[in-house]
Parts: sequence; structure tokens; C-alpha cells
Amino acid sequence: MEHLRADYTEVWVASQNVPLIRFADKVRGIVSTGLDLVGITEPPMAELSGFDSIVSWYGTARPEFRDAVAGLPFEFHSALPSGDRHAVDFYLHQVGAKLGAAPRIRRRRKTAGFAAIHPFSGSPHKNWPLERFRAVCRSLPLPVQFCAGPEEPLENAVRIGNLYDLGCWLSEAEFYIGNDSGISHLAAAVGTPVYAVFGPTDPAVWAPRGQNVHVIHRNPITDVTVEEVLERLC
Repeated sequence: MEHLRADYTEVWVASQNVPLIRFADKVRGIVSTGLDLVGITEPPMAELSGFDSIVSWYGTARPEFRDAVAGLPFEFHSALPSGDRHAVDFYLHQVGAKLGAAPRIRRRRKTAGFAAIHPFSGSPHKNWPLERFRAVCRSLPLPVQFCAGPEEPLENAVRIGNLYDLGCWLSEAEFYIGNDSGISHLAAAVGTPVYAVFGPTDPAVWAPRGQNVHVIHRNPITDVTVEEVLERLC
């Protein structure tokens, strides 16, 4: 999205992602704009018609949405990567940007002597068993902090609802261990060394991108051993 920055740029995103957008002149949650009701009720035409260009990954697959905004300067793109191209390059290609870039949240890293672990993801099929994360934890020579989202069941976990604040906390870790998850991408974006355990998804498309990203991949994910992860950490 930074590639598309103009003299004035607004970004409308899912509410939880609002804190992560730092470059725009204004950032709004989609629900607060009424955009999610387009095709159901009247769209926020007055606001939308004020833009010279609207690049949208939202509503692409909804014919009623596209019909409702016909005549407005929308440019639609597919929100789901296809093929074997890395997801970042898929989106960069859509907007004509140079390929190969890595997402970055600019923050000066100042480590605090702990390792961070997030043992969850968007699907249980992508989760390395929790007991194996705990086994890795017991073998590490430094303190470990587990983190979790508000609905993820884990006692004594660090829970930070604001994703930018969570990224700041992750930037203090010596390294991070996790699954194929958004939090793994967040850790990579703030520059923390990432060790990501992958199972059914293809890391060539979905792995966090960065020089300090290390992927351990087996399918099924239960084929990844504790010893293999500890070996990569060393």
C-alpha cells in the first residue's frame, strides 16, 4: 500500500489492522465507514466520490458490491494469492511495485533478553503441538514468554490487543518461534529473528519474508520434531 501513496492517502482496513498503518494521512476501520454494508444498504457515496482513485481488495468477489459502486474510480484486485509466487510479490505485482520487498514496521530493536512464542494460527491444522513448544521452551537458555490472542486458550500468556503494541513487544525478543500465522509475520516485520514451523501451507508462498526468517517445514506438521527446531535455533 505504501507504493500507492499519493499527496493525500486514506486506508480503510479491518479494524484490528488500523494501528499497523503508519504511512497514511488517515486510517479507518471498514466497519466504521459503512463500506461493509455496500450492496445491502446505500453505500457511503459522498465519501467515496471524493477520491480520485480507489484501489480495492475489498468486494472483488461480491457482484452486488461492484454494481453498487459502478461509476466510482474503483480498481479491483484479487485478495487471495494464486500460483506459486510469494504472497508479498503477488500483491506488489498487482500495483506495479518492484518485487522482492519485505514488509517492515520501522522500529528500533532493543532486546530484553527473552524468547517469544506464539503457538497458534488461523487453523488447528497449521498448529505445531503445544506440548512441543513447551518442550522447546524447557531447553532454551533464556526466559520464554508465550503470547496469545484474546480468544486463544493459554494460561499466563501475554495478551496485547493492539497489533502495533504487540509488534513493539515482539521487537524486544531475542527471537520468536511460531506457526504459519499473522503474528509470525508481525515478528518478522519488526526485525525479530523468526523460527516458523510450517505444515500444510507452502512456505514459498506464505512464509514471513526477511533475512532473519527460518522455516522448518514438514507435512503433516507433527513430523517436525523438537530436536529439529532446537537444532535450527542453535
